[in-house]
Amino acid sequence: MSLFEGIRALLQFTTIFPIGRSADFDAFAERSYLYPLAGYLIGGLAALPLLFIPHPIAAAAIALGLLLLFSGCNHFDGLLDLGDGLMAHGSREVRIRALTDRQVGAGGVALGLMITLISFGALSSLPFIPMAVLVAEVSAKASMASLTALGRPFREGIHSYLFWRGRPWFVLPAWALTLPLFLLPIQQLAIFAALFGASVTTLVLLFGGERLFGGINGDIVGAANEIVRAVVFLSLLIVTGY
Repeated sequence: MSLFEGIRALLQFTTIFPIGRSADFDAFAERSYLYPLAGYLIGGLAALPLLFIPHPIAAAAIALGLLLLFSGCNHFDGLLDLGDGLMAHGSREVRIRALTDRQVGAGGVALGLMITLISFGALSSLPFIPMAVLVAEVSAKASMASLTALGRPFREGIHSYLFWRGRPWFVLPAWALTLPLFLLPIQQLAIFAALFGASVTTLVLLFGGERLFGGINGDIVGAANEIVRAVVFLSLLIVTGY
C-alpha cells in the first residue's frame, strides 16, 4: 500500500473534502503518523480567507467556523462526549457509559462552550491569526497521532483499529512533521511554546484517559484536536504578549 493511498485515506477520514474513490483505510492505519499532513491542509485552507479579513474578531469567528466545517465537526463531537464523561459521577463504568452515550448532556455543552470561548478569545487577540490557525491545526493533529500510537484502547472501535496497526515510534515522525512550522515568519519561541503546550496537553489527556476511563477511545482522540488547538492559541498569546 502506497504512501499516497495512506494520505488519501487520512484526508477522507479527517475532512469533508471529496478525495475520489474510497481509499484503503489500512494504508492510513499503518501510517497514522501522517495526521499532521491533514493539519497543514485544513489549517492552510482555513487561513487563506483570513488574509482578506482585517477585523480580528470576524477573522477568529470565521476561522473557527471553517475548521469545524472542514472536519465535519467530528472532533467537536468527541469533545462533547468527553465533557459528559468527565462530569459523570460514580465508577469508571459510569464515566465510560456517559462518554460513549450518543446523547449530549450538560457536561458536553459546558466543555464545548469553554473550549470554543477560549479558542475564540485567544485567537482574536493574536496579531497573526492566519498563521496561528495553521500552527494550531498542525499541532492538534500531532497530538491525535500521539494518542493514536500510545493510547491503549478500553473498547473496540476505530481507535483500537488504528492503535493495533500502529507503533509507539509513530510519535517521532508525527512531531517531526511539525518542524516546518518554524519556517513561518513569527517568533520561533512562539512556535516552540505552541508545540510544548500541545505536547503537555497530549500527555495530560493520555494519562488522564487511562486514570478516568481505563484507556483511550476515538472520542478522546477527537477531543484532543479541539483542546490542543485552544491550548496552542493560548500559548501563542502568552508568548507574544498581546
